[in-house]
Amino acid sequence: MHLLPALAATLSPPVMQARTWLEGVNFPPERPLLNLSQAAPVAPPPPELQDAMRDALRDPATHLYGSVLGLPELRDALARNMRNHYGGQIAANQIAITSGCNQAFCAAIASLAGPGDAVILPTPWYFNHAMWLQMQGIDATSLPCGSDMLPDPDLAATLITPATRAIVLVTPNNPTGVEYPPALIAAFRDLASTRGLALIIDETYRDFHSQDGAPHTLFTDPDWDDTLIHLYSFSKSFRLTGHRVGALATNPARLAQIEKFLDTVTICPTALGQRAALWGLEHLGDWLAGERLEILHRRAALQDGFAHLSEWGLKGCGAYFGYVAHPFTMDAAELAQKLVTTASLLVLPGSMFTPTDDPTGARHLRIAFANADCDGIAELTQRLGKLDL
Repeated sequence: MHLLPALAATLSPPVMQARTWLEGVNFPPERPLLNLSQAAPVAPPPPELQDAMRDALRDPATHLYGSVLGLPELRDALARNMRNHYGGQIAANQIAITSGCNQAFCAAIASLAGPGDAVILPTPWYFNHAMWLQMQGIDATSLPCGSDMLPDPDLAATLITPATRAIVLVTPNNPTGVEYPPALIAAFRDLASTRGLALIIDETYRDFHSQDGAPHTLFTDPDWDDTLIHLYSFSKSFRLTGHRVGALATNPARLAQIEKFLDTVTICPTALGQRAALWGLEHLGDWLAGERLEILHRRAALQDGFAHLSEWGLKGCGAYFGYVAHPFTMDAAELAQKLVTTASLLVLPGSMFTPTDDPTGARHLRIAFANADCDGIAELTQRLGKLDL
């Protein structure tokens, strides 16, 4: 059997791999499983959105092919939402709706880079970004973050070669939860612009940022789309993970090329998911604000819990994630599997978010806490505090 070598060499989906650790494990009633492995809400959309989706199912247009770049009404509504949030000028013809934010990333890369090219990713990185680059024969150039989990634009500048096509930032970050300061984001934009690169910013978790207002000022530059490619997701904000609705913002000329990629891969995003996202943008602002406050309460609970675990180090915390340094001599991959049976905890090892030759991955765990309430987070830290491995 012949397989494309680049695809065969790409790691298996990490979340699915972690789920195999649960097979055959019986969790005691007094210590049920706490699954903190995946950054996806398990609760369904709010009832009023479910009602709107049922109404949409009765519309014959919901079941037909739509525009490759997305429902025009949704593109317009998202552009308006982004103008309100970030300031600046953002038009519907600079927006594409995609089948999830992962596809938005893949589409952006397809317009930028091919085999032999390079893209800079801060590490620890979001594994699906690295996986897509590897599949395409594109070098994922690792930009190691400092102890504060922030990437350094000066260090990034030393990594740029003639093959480099883009720099990627994820903020609030997956896996660390760290929110990149506006000045740091602007410095990366300036670096990318000066060196003729694209700056891809994935803000999947924008709606759970701890700071009110715009997290950066990039869109206030009237020429923002010369450098910036912005990614967004409706999946977490409106609990639409299974409906796969994401978005991409860039200049219309690039979108014309991205349209070719999207037409070949999916033809169009799901109509039902798009209509749900549109209804959410138009009606769920107050509801989403409440969801953000709840996530911030959980973030505070995680910070408080780890403040009492002196041997552990909470390196980053925000949006859906905590990134922690563990105190054990074993590497994180072994520890994560042991936690399933010894503490009824499912978390991901840092090694799933780093290159294979990066030793820092072995020292860290990612905790996705969005599906644990404050009591569950307290239970998590209590179990970690009692470990004797």
